[in-house]
Amino acid sequence: MTITEVSQELELSADTLRYYERIGLILPIKRDKSGRRDYSKGDCEWIQFVRCMRTAGLSIESLTEYVALVRQGEETAPVRKELLLRQREGLEERIEEMRRMLEYLNCKIEHYEAHLLPREEALRKKQGE
Repeated sequence: MTITEVSQELELSADTLRYYERIGLILPIKRDKSGRRDYSKGDCEWIQFVRCMRTAGLSIESLTEYVALVRQGEETAPVRKELLLRQREGLEERIEEMRRMLEYLNCKIEHYEAHLLPREEALRKKQGE
């Protein structure tokens, strides 16, 4: 697959794909005879994994560390698992914070509908008199 096709399929810009390759998050992509990147199915699966980890909030630095550990082999599995467990804990904390913010927003909306809308309607009617 070309970089354009991968970019569209995985919803990542071509610049992001090149950047991930440059910093080592993905292995160097094989090139065709013209020198253009030719992504394999395995490349795309790995890029999807990287994308998922970024979406989950893993920093570039942590992801780079994780990828380096993967490349070192199975003996790094416990360290990789610990890194993922820490990431999950952080993600759970962010989700809880977002739930609290959603609750707060819902209260503000209820307050708006119960108190402010009637006041605005009364003001609108007074202006029409």
